[in-house]
Amino acid sequence: MSDQGSVVHSTFRIVREYPASPARVFSAFADPATKRRWFAEDKGSQVQEFTLDFRVGGREATRFRFKGDPALPGAPPAGTEFRNDTVYQDIVPDRRIVLAYTMAVGDRRISASLATVEIVPEGDGTRLTFTEQGAFFEGSDGPELREKGWLALLDALGAELRRSH
Repeated sequence: MSDQGSVVHSTFRIVREYPASPARVFSAFADPATKRRWFAEDKGSQVQEFTLDFRVGGREATRFRFKGDPALPGAPPAGTEFRNDTVYQDIVPDRRIVLAYTMAVGDRRISASLATVEIVPEGDGTRLTFTEQGAFFEGSDGPELREKGWLALLDALGAELRRSH
């Protein structure tokens, strides 16, 4: 996305089903150690900071450095710092999480988003619906890559739920 001064607005929705109770899925967002494992830790990056104050008005901050992967076309250079700053707007235990977050590369903000996580019982498990409404700024990852990022994160959440069962 190279248009100077442009903002791309986009909304996407991802639906996943997990063989875990709504309480376990919700807890994977609320518990700092659990969320750090599935959300912040990744073999392609090194976590510099992860803090989570999970309450309405609470904040979450994630800082990490990309390790570099020459196999990924357009990947940032090794050592690039990324920041994710979140404020929780609404929390209904075991049912809903609404958050506003910004992402930055170095000192340059690349996006601002509102995201909703809906958690609903489905058979013996849970259906999670993640909806993001984003404004992507010049030089950003863009909506397509952001959606791919969330698909990977929700896969990691599924692995965490299987691991902690």
